[in-house]
Amino acid sequence: MVEKILDNEAIVAIIIRSQYNNEGIEFFTPHNFSQQLGYMSRPKGYNVQPHTHRIIERTVTLTQEVLFVKSGKVRISLFDNDGVFLDDKIVGSGDVILLASGGHGLEVLEDAEIVEIKQGPYSGADDKIKIGSVKKHNESKAII
Repeated sequence: MVEKILDNEAIVAIIIRSQYNNEGIEFFTPHNFSQQLGYMSRPKGYNVQPHTHRIIERTVTLTQEVLFVKSGKVRISLFDNDGVFLDDKIVGSGDVILLASGGHGLEVLEDAEIVEIKQGPYSGADDKIKIGSVKKHNESKAII
């Protein structure tokens, strides 16, 4: 199962649940995303031709994160670009979530191991705008 969480037409997050399966290869992100999220199912003996990637200068203007929940369970709170609460999603062992736009918070519900992938280089404190106290259901605003 794949879930797309939208704010109007903008993709805020994409969740690939651990139960999801499909034959072949499938990408869930538009071509212009700086993180490309895909799924592959290949039979034993399948080969990908060895290759390298060309050096292509790219401009990244928005950090997108991918979280792979190796074990445990977490609640991801999703916000629009103004810090307004949109939704909570529970992700568990084997689930993958792409945090594509807007804001997000994370609450660990069960001891968890999480692998995080995002673009670098990391800009330290300049990289984030903290969202103020969370009043759910469209009542919170970002502190800028």
